[in-house]
Amino acid sequence: MTRTLNRQQWRKITLACVTAVLAVGCTSNEPASPKPPATTAPTTTAAPEPTPSETSTDPAETAKSEAIATYLSHWNEAEKRYADKTDKAGDLKKYAAVDALLKVEHDAKDMHKRGLVILGEVTVLNPTAVSADLDRKVPNVVISSCLDVSRWTVTRVKSGEPATDLPKDRLLKYVIKATVEKWPQGWVVIRDEPQGTKC
Repeated sequence: MTRTLNRQQWRKITLACVTAVLAVGCTSNEPASPKPPATTAPTTTAAPEPTPSETSTDPAETAKSEAIATYLSHWNEAEKRYADKTDKAGDLKKYAAVDALLKVEHDAKDMHKRGLVILGEVTVLNPTAVSADLDRKVPNVVISSCLDVSRWTVTRVKSGEPATDLPKDRLLKYVIKATVEKWPQGWVVIRDEPQGTKC
C-alpha cells in the first residue's frame, strides 16, 4: 500500500538518507589522493545478462528480472550524480521517479553545496525480488538487497582529500528496500529505503 508522507516525515527520511550518504567513506583501503570528479566514472556491479536458454517465459519472473536490471542502472546513474559537483551527471530520470529521484537529487545537491562529492563505487549485493504484483493498475516489484558503500569516499572538492568528520558508527553495508513500478516508458524506481539494518 502506498503511504503519503507529511512534510515532517519526509524531512526526517531525507535527513536519514543524507546521513547514510555521508556515512560511507574514509575506509583504510581508499587511495590517499582520489581522482578528480571530472575523470571519475563509477559503476555498480550489475547482474550478467541472461543467455537465451536462461530467459524465463513466466511473466512474473520476467518482470522481476527487468525490475532488478532497472534498479542496478538506477544506482549506476546515482553514483555519477553524487560524484559530480555540478549536479548534472547521471541520467537519473531514465530509471527513477517520485521519492527515489527526489532523494538522490536533493542529497547530492546538499552535499555539493557543502563542497563534497562521493567518489568510488557502490555495489548492490544480492538484489532479490521479494514480491511482484502485476495485477494492479501500475504493476510493481519490491526488491531487497544489501547496499555496500565501503568503497565510496566522501571527498572535499577543494583539497581532494577524504572527509574525516563522518560518524564512527556508520553502516557500510546495509539492507535497502526498493519499489519499482512499470510505467508506460518502462520500469522506474519510485522508492529506495534504507532499513537501518546491517547486512
